[in-house]
Amino acid sequence: MRRLLFGFLMIATLALVPGDAQGQRKFTGVITDSMCSSADHKGMRMGPTDAECTVACVLAHGALYVLYDGKEVYTLSDQATPEKLAGKKVTVTGTLDAKTKTIHMNNGVNSIVAAK
Repeated sequence: MRRLLFGFLMIATLALVPGDAQGQRKFTGVITDSMCSSADHKGMRMGPTDAECTVACVLAHGALYVLYDGKEVYTLSDQATPEKLAGKKVTVTGTLDAKTKTIHMNNGVNSIVAAK
């Protein structure tokens, strides 16, 4: 009987853990675009700076905002917030979908901040 009660208490405790806390990680890298995913904009030069080139590629060519950490490229589920931080080093908090390499952010604006 005690085992059964203990089992129910464990399940109830796990059910109370907020969904946001499960699987959330912090990723640090540069906001760039899917056409220049390694943050090297020399070939495209859609603007005088990497930030302007990133925004231009997204607006004019349908590229997506991505996070490049120096090795991996991750698509960002939030495609509105990154425009303000294009070309900058940031920390993104979210859950990673390993199959699509997409970082899903639950809090929008609060999920992408300038890195220290």
